[in-house]
Amino acid sequence: MTDAPDAPRTPGTPGAPDVAGPFRLHPGSPDSPVILHVPYSARTVPADVRSGIVLDDRELALELDHITDAHTAEIAHRAAQAAGSTPWRFVNRLSRLVVDPERFPDEREEMLAAGMGAVYTRTTHREDLRPAGFDGGPLLDRYFHPYAEAMTAAVAGRLAAVGRAVVVDVHSYPTKALPYELHGDGPRPPICLGTDARHTPAPVLDAAQRAFAGFGGTGLDSPFAGTYVPLRYYGGTADVSALMVEIRRDLYMDEPGGAAGPGLDALAAALARLVDLVSV
Repeated sequence: MTDAPDAPRTPGTPGAPDVAGPFRLHPGSPDSPVILHVPYSARTVPADVRSGIVLDDRELALELDHITDAHTAEIAHRAAQAAGSTPWRFVNRLSRLVVDPERFPDEREEMLAAGMGAVYTRTTHREDLRPAGFDGGPLLDRYFHPYAEAMTAAVAGRLAAVGRAVVVDVHSYPTKALPYELHGDGPRPPICLGTDARHTPAPVLDAAQRAFAGFGGTGLDSPFAGTYVPLRYYGGTADVSALMVEIRRDLYMDEPGGAAGPGLDALAAALARLVDLVSV
């Protein structure tokens, strides 16, 4: 593909403009079943959302350094260019501090215990992000539900076109656990593969282990577990496969929030190989 990845923006400063749409589906090959889902790479916080965050600008910039899966949109972009069959890419263009599109929007979400459900009220260091009693409903209506509907439509498009969909989440995580992590005391392998018993078939998992074998080891569901599947399809069809790829950030960038390093190209090549392996 020739379109450029979503450009980074000045993080959460008062008066920062909205991007041209909160998310974007980058088309891939008509016969590709793969959707690279990049939910956490952006730092943009629209001005009206910024006004509901209690951090000052310095504190917000540091929080964005910790919470953003920096450069993962670029990894997905380069992987799409290198893959034999171009995958589709669904990219969130707003920070997860606006809404977290991968959380349950209700009491099913375990991260509510850390103040980090679909609308965060606490930071990665368990400090106040939004004021007590904050009503996240308008943010869910404006951002969360349209995102979920668009991602559902993207999966439906792959099912209609090729009879199956493979959702590959592209994430990263810090080398050292942050205080918000509920399961941060487990292993932190170079590549963590998040799985779901109903939606991660053995061939998809095997393909990921092969594709990322050269980075010092892969692990399963630690420190982060599970996959993203639109709720319409969750648990209901074997035609929708899903895998989460969590890349430890010391493999490709300076932490927290720093520049990308030479490891980015190798990771993009590995992701392209995964795309090719699960596309056949």
